[in-house]
Amino acid sequence: MATEPTAAAAGACVNDAGGAIGMPQLCVEWMPNQIFWLVVALAVIYFVLSRIALPRIGSVLAERKGTITNDLTAAEELKAKAVEAEKAYQDALARARAEAARIVAEARADIQKDLAVATAKADAEIAAKAAESEGRIAEIRAGALEAVTEVAKDTAKELVAALGGKADARSVTAAVTARLKG
Repeated sequence: MATEPTAAAAGACVNDAGGAIGMPQLCVEWMPNQIFWLVVALAVIYFVLSRIALPRIGSVLAERKGTITNDLTAAEELKAKAVEAEKAYQDALARARAEAARIVAEARADIQKDLAVATAKADAEIAAKAAESEGRIAEIRAGALEAVTEVAKDTAKELVAALGGKADARSVTAAVTARLKG
């Protein structure tokens, strides 16, 4: 049974049955072997990280940084364009308001002028109609005065005749004319 490990051959870390005594990681006799494999594992990890993973991560970070820089530059350009567009919009709005105010002022002036012409025309028509109406009223008064004079003459003749007198047309006309004058 030369192949079976004994406690003396394996050291103090193995019992007679070949099992570990305590924690094998803390066995002092196995430390050089563990340190060797630790160094090998760290070298492999360092090689994988330095040659494969970190360059990829670095390129991704550089690409992100470039994208962010380009996006910030584009954002600044778009912001400048937006400021210019807003200024152009405000200028156009101011011009449109000024143009609208000018158009309103012109329209008011035209309407005022047309209103003045229409008012003058209406005043002239009213004055002409008033003069025409006054002329008709004067004619009606004159006609009424003549009609009253005729009625007064006829009435005076009838009264003189009814009272038993005889009056000629000249004396009745003279008496009615004198009475109408006051």
